[in-house]
Amino acid sequence: MFIYNCHGYELVKAQSNTSEDFFNRSEVEYEYNGERFVTSVLYVRFFEEQLPEVSDIKTTRLYDNGEESVDFRDVVALAFIIKNPAYRGRKRIYISELDQFVNELQGVDFDQLVGYVRSIKQSSNNRVKVSI
Repeated sequence: MFIYNCHGYELVKAQSNTSEDFFNRSEVEYEYNGERFVTSVLYVRFFEEQLPEVSDIKTTRLYDNGEESVDFRDVVALAFIIKNPAYRGRKRIYISELDQFVNELQGVDFDQLVGYVRSIKQSSNNRVKVSI
């Protein structure tokens, strides 16, 4: 599998009567079995606030050297497609329960994911090979 890009962001309200500002989206662009995909994971922003209480992750900033940073939301979609083969090739994944969110991320090596993101940014061909 080749990873071309992964990033995350907080949604903002498009209209005053929507609840978009309560959600984060994480996206990963990758090639799997010769086909290129973009998978996005939409989840409640509150889940990130709960991470220190329900996981080993104590901060949402996973890496920061002053010039570049990698946030938790940047690697969520990447973690999902690496850990769970059923998510590969899907366009959208919506997680509405904290327990499911924590389960999907249990056992993930976030240091390795940060390394992938940093490698993509530093790569001359803007991709990194990931063994799955």
